[in-house]
Amino acid sequence: MPQRCAQPARRRAAAGKRLQRRGQPPGRHERLGRRRPALGARPMTLPSEAQVLEALKVVKDPEIPVNVVDLGLIYGVDILEDGNVDITMTLTSVGCPVQDLIRADAEMAVGRLDGVEGVNVEFVWTPPWGPDKMTEDGKRQMRMFGFNV
Repeated sequence: MPQRCAQPARRRAAAGKRLQRRGQPPGRHERLGRRRPALGARPMTLPSEAQVLEALKVVKDPEIPVNVVDLGLIYGVDILEDGNVDITMTLTSVGCPVQDLIRADAEMAVGRLDGVEGVNVEFVWTPPWGPDKMTEDGKRQMRMFGFNV
């Protein structure tokens, strides 16, 4: 007769689930510290474009200490019915070395909004960015840091 493990069945099942997730990246809800919504649950409301742009104001270009919204780097925000948000943006130069950092920061900032299930950031290069795309607040911030705009 085989010996049974002294570990209760619930603990064995929980250990199996932990092993199953080992080596897989954490899901979106785990990364954001939220509980996963119930299966079939839909968010009550989707964020507005203004809310997405406000959330993006925490994302700064590390080389230029101004947020991406005031720099004029955001070209478009599409909020889809399934809770996904598509952001079309550019960078100050094509060879910007912090592209991946800005993408990750934007995804994290918008992903925290209620009703957002996923974020897709697409970089485009036409039309090219220029100082004329900056907001007045962005220009003021640039002047504070010694830039002539």
